[in-house]
Amino acid sequence: MIESYNIDTIKNKDKFNLIKKYGLTQFDSGNYTIPRQKIIIGDKTFFTDSLKVQVNNIVIDSTKGLYEIKPIIAVDRSGSDWLKYLLLISLIISLIGFLIYWFIWRKKPLTEEQQIALLPPYDRAKLALKKLDESNYLEHQNLKDYYSDLTFIIRRYLDEKVYDRALESTTDELISRLNLLKEGNRVDISKEDIKNLENILKRADLVKFAKSTPDIELAKIDRDTIDLEIDHVKEALPEPTEEEKLLDQKYREEQARKKKRNKIILTISLGVFLLIATFIGFSLKYGFNRVKDTIIGHDSKELLESNWVTSEYGFPPVTISTPKVLKRVELPIPDEYKASVNTTSFVYGSLLEDFSIAVNTTTFKQAPEGGIDVEKTIDNTMKSMEEQGSTDIVTLNEKFTTPNGAEGIKTHGSLKFDRFKSGNFEVLKYVMFHFTSENVLQQILLTYPDNDIYADQIMERILNSVELKQAEE
Repeated sequence: MIESYNIDTIKNKDKFNLIKKYGLTQFDSGNYTIPRQKIIIGDKTFFTDSLKVQVNNIVIDSTKGLYEIKPIIAVDRSGSDWLKYLLLISLIISLIGFLIYWFIWRKKPLTEEQQIALLPPYDRAKLALKKLDESNYLEHQNLKDYYSDLTFIIRRYLDEKVYDRALESTTDELISRLNLLKEGNRVDISKEDIKNLENILKRADLVKFAKSTPDIELAKIDRDTIDLEIDHVKEALPEPTEEEKLLDQKYREEQARKKKRNKIILTISLGVFLLIATFIGFSLKYGFNRVKDTIIGHDSKELLESNWVTSEYGFPPVTISTPKVLKRVELPIPDEYKASVNTTSFVYGSLLEDFSIAVNTTTFKQAPEGGIDVEKTIDNTMKSMEEQGSTDIVTLNEKFTTPNGAEGIKTHGSLKFDRFKSGNFEVLKYVMFHFTSENVLQQILLTYPDNDIYADQIMERILNSVELKQAEE
């Protein structure tokens, strides 16, 4: 078969005709028979008629002479889907990696506010005074906002370098604290500096809360005084000791490590979230067990999705599709039967493994009187399985017809088997098919795990592939 075309639907009055076409090819001339095809509609099974096809030789015009053999033509190898999936997955991973780098690990340019925040308190206070000069408060006589910003500058500087509650303290509380620090020799600031700060802070309080309106020139003088007092406070502060510098360095290093650790935690958390989200998404689409088995691995699933082999075994040939090629083995034949029968066996696996497939063909040199006893053959196979350690064998028999119309007996059921001789018996399913002609017995035996959806699919695919050919064909 070279192509399977889509089903064509044609309405014929009050009915619909479904037409399925196949493209076939055959390179050898002769007469061929297309066997009956199995069609399943709902829960009913139908078979088409067999077709006889004659393939004729090509008519050759001998008057034109003979031509040279055409040279070998190189063809492009078609790409497989796995390469597309690999490229898609690589693209997605690269995109996620780039986004994680860009938003988490990339050294982002600092904003103006961030750059100012990194400045030392002294430089930050001086810069704030410069920005205050650039404002239009005095031009618009907006003294309230002007004094608010001015006192905030000196309070924040004192909060960071002298007294850590300067921002939240009242003017009297702050001045009282500065005097205590001076008396305790904690800050070498003069009484004049403290007095200047007290005057400016109280004037600012009057402007903010009592709507006082001092002269613009006085506001400028207060600004210059604050600028000078910042310098004096800096000079009054003791130089940090080596121990303090070391502690400050350790603090910065610890902060850097903490920042890096947070980035790592965020990256891992994001990666885990994406993995879980991807797992849930695929589970909703394809089912939890299928996704789990794809990630972790499942022997039955790997067999189901492997490259299957369709081949003919024995003579008359049995055509069957299997996940693995069946290997020919020589089975022992009792001495009393060696002269009367020939056997061929092709096997994959055994009862000791998860799957086993066997195709046996027995040819009798002389047809038995009364025909081949299939029941006896089934009993002998059951005894053989019992001798290998099988117990609690459940047996059901029914008629079976292959897709090409060959009829036989189907025997199926379950059994228990201790593969590892540990006392733990596993439940296995088995299916046997027996087909007979005048002097030929053909047997197909399959065993597989119970409660395994992939094993059930494997068996169904194998059973639907079984075809028998008569010896004369």
